[in-house]
Amino acid sequence: MKPKVENKKAKNKSAKLKNKATKKRKLEDLDASSDDEGIQLKDTRQSDEPVPKKTKWVNKQRVLVLCARGINHRDRHLMKDLKTLMPHHRSEPKMERWKTLSVVNEMSEMKHCNKVVLFEGRRKRDLYMWLANVEKGPSVKFLIENINTMGEMKLTGNCLRGSRPILSFDQEFSKQPHLAVIKELLTQVFGVPNHHPKSQPFVDRVISFTYLDNRIWYRHFQILSEDGGLAEVGPRFVMNPIKIFEGSFSGDAIWENADYQSPAKHRQLLRKAAKDKYLNKQKQKIDHEVNAPKVTHDFDKYADVFQGDEEEKAKELLEKEEQEEAEEAERKAIEEQHKRMKKKDEMKKLKQLAQAKKTGKALAKGKKKQKTTLKAKKKGKNKVEADDSD
Repeated sequence: MKPKVENKKAKNKSAKLKNKATKKRKLEDLDASSDDEGIQLKDTRQSDEPVPKKTKWVNKQRVLVLCARGINHRDRHLMKDLKTLMPHHRSEPKMERWKTLSVVNEMSEMKHCNKVVLFEGRRKRDLYMWLANVEKGPSVKFLIENINTMGEMKLTGNCLRGSRPILSFDQEFSKQPHLAVIKELLTQVFGVPNHHPKSQPFVDRVISFTYLDNRIWYRHFQILSEDGGLAEVGPRFVMNPIKIFEGSFSGDAIWENADYQSPAKHRQLLRKAAKDKYLNKQKQKIDHEVNAPKVTHDFDKYADVFQGDEEEKAKELLEKEEQEEAEEAERKAIEEQHKRMKKKDEMKKLKQLAQAKKTGKALAKGKKKQKTTLKAKKKGKNKVEADDSD
């Protein structure tokens, strides 16, 4: 039995050697062909390695989300909420105010982004948002109003982070041409690309854009059931479109909102209205005081006689009558004193006037005498001079 086993082992060894030789020949042939074609192959390759497949991530939209200096805390939280809802975003530190908007295009190119969401603040009150397509345009400028962040509202909705949303648009977006442009930008910015590495393969939320009162209302909901049950997640805000530009942060204005009014102008009008309201109120008050009747109607003194105890009421009435009589007597005495004082003052004034007249007459007589004496003296001098000349 032993020699048979040895023969089997020898046969197995020879077969293995033959297999190795054939493998070496194949590798040499492959090396030669690769050298000819200029392709470099790996030295070693494991059999468990998967075969490379085509990537499913085709729509490689990247959105640069940044803000300029000057926004307040609520605007910053809104930007943070939008970043959490957009797994395909790329962030950038705050942009300085002195920089022009054309710098944003360079930033997006450095970050390999083709869409931009820029937040600008004015006076720590007003927030403006830019949506732009970096390559060829267009770009849209919005005024953001009625901001409510997710942390502020504390709503019941809770969707999966990184999931893909369903974008719901109003019918008005297909009727008006400028809204069609805005719709395309919104879909490319807020729509999460399919098979994005940071996204989840689920659809459990809806972002609705409703056009009402010349504004776009943004709402974010969680899908609770297939029947259409929704729960709001947040954030919520209103976009008031101002202008659409041909290029990215540049170019001619394709469309302009004729009904747009700046928030500073709106506040000025409100202050004027409040001022006019105050003046009207004061005028009405003065008119009421001037035109109000002094005596509306007479009250009956004895109307409350039969209410309560009769004796007490009678005593109170007697006391009131006595007080009124005393007050009338005092008032009459005071009036008589005033009359006497007035008469005395008038008499004094008359005496003073009479004395002044007397003194005035005396002064006038003295002046006349002086004038006559001066005239007489002048005449005497003239006569003397005439005699001397003769």
